[in-house]
Order: sequence, then structure tokens, then C-alpha cells
Amino acid sequence: MTVDAPFEKHIGDFPVNPLEKPGYQLEFSEEFDQDTLNRQHWLPRYLPQWSTPDRTEARYSLTGHSLKLHIDQDQQPWNPAFDGPLRVSNLQTGCFSGPLGSPNGQHRFKPDLKVITPQPEVHLYTPQYGYFEVRLKAVPIPGYMAALWMIGFEDQPEKSAEICICEIFGNQMTPDSAVVGYGVHPFGDPGIQDEFYKDTLPIDASCYHTYAVDWTETHIDFHVDNVKIRTIEQSPAYPMQFMLNIYEIPSQLGPDSQPDVWPKTMEVEHLRGYRKL
Repeated sequence: MTVDAPFEKHIGDFPVNPLEKPGYQLEFSEEFDQDTLNRQHWLPRYLPQWSTPDRTEARYSLTGHSLKLHIDQDQQPWNPAFDGPLRVSNLQTGCFSGPLGSPNGQHRFKPDLKVITPQPEVHLYTPQYGYFEVRLKAVPIPGYMAALWMIGFEDQPEKSAEICICEIFGNQMTPDSAVVGYGVHPFGDPGIQDEFYKDTLPIDASCYHTYAVDWTETHIDFHVDNVKIRTIEQSPAYPMQFMLNIYEIPSQLGPDSQPDVWPKTMEVEHLRGYRKL
């Protein structure tokens, strides 16, 4: 689907939103304005229960006004047994698992997964409903994807849906357009039907743009640069955590993937969470 109106063309950086949002209370504000990562907000590992620490640790740097998530040349695939050569750097706002060898853990994306590295419960920011926005630069290189998504936090298999706020592939970006993916995936939630969209928007996604959802008890509104682009009439009814990440997609790598340039980097200026008043 291509969205034409009312979306206006935004080539270049979209302006920064103010902290205040009428009708909402700010409850999570990550401006990435420090020299070190705020460990009260973030766990810098990707689904660490399903792999080993050396493979799940995020590669990142902080500039004092933004976060840069990297894929480095020497980085290992995060879970080669179940996810092949996929490489990822990820920050997340919660985690838990069952004991070693247990099938219990968040985002059980394959039925045979077992806990390799048991995790204590880490409950950093796991809201239920609200308005959430990220301002980021995606990666204009084929084979790389920038994403922000949410997954169920509760230790019940049926409470495992995903809300994808945005995913942007480098091979679907040009200087004046980008395909933005968003929607919901059920995983083990029988109350959610898979509903995912890919809209071509008139933006240069390698510049800063704002991607957001307004998640309510009955529906989810999806926004890009403060324009509502779609409503999904479904809503997971349990707390969720955030997953902010860059992926290297091996099947999309090719001669245009800049094999001699490292690291590959997405940049994030802020992630904010609001509760409706």
C-alpha cells in the first residue's frame, strides 16, 4: 500500500517533538543524552535466555545526544542453531526466563527453543496501554533493518503478542521514499490475528523521523511524523516490553551492502512513553 494523503512529504529530519503531549503524562523519557547507557532503562542484550552472553550482547555507542546501535564486522550470529547467521544489536526494557533447559521465556519464536542462559526477572519499563514514540535514523544499506517493537512481558504463553511500531529495511529505502512496516503478530496469543502492513511513505528514512503508536484497550493507532496512518482494531491486554534493534539480514546482503564499511549503524535520538490522563 502507498500512503499519499494526508501524509506530507518529509525529506530530511522531521522536527523534534516537545516533551509535553496534551492529554498524556510522560512516564518514560530516554533522550540518550548521557555518556553511559542508563541501566535503569535498558538491558543491552537480545533475548538473552535463548543464547549465550557473548552472542546476545549489544554493540553500541553514545554521542551525548543520541544512541548508535551497531553491527560490527566481527560480531557473531546471535543464535545460529535457531536463527541461522542473523546478527543483531538490541536494547530491551525487560526480561525473564525459566530455569536452564526450560521452554519458558519471552518471544519463543521457535517451538523447540530451550533456555540456555537463565535470566532473573528484569522489569524496567513494561507498560500496558499508552502513547509511545521513537525518533530514529534507519540504515540505508541493503541487508540491514532498524526496528522498534513490543512483546508480552507476562510469563504466560498466550500473552506473547507483538506490536511492531516500525521496521525499515535498507533495501526498501531511497532518498525520497521508504517502506515502513508495522502491525501486530499473535505468536502464542489466540486473541490476536496477524495484521501487518507495509506502507510506502514519502520520507528519507536515513534522516530523523518519528514513529509512534497510541495503544488503547480496544485498538492501536499507528503514526509516522505525527500523522495517523492506520488504526488496527485489536489490542493485546497485558504489559509489554520494548525491543529497540538493528538487524543484519543475510539473505538481503549483496554488492550494494558496503562490505568494506564497518560498523553498520542506526541512530536513535529518543524513546518516550506516555500514559493517557
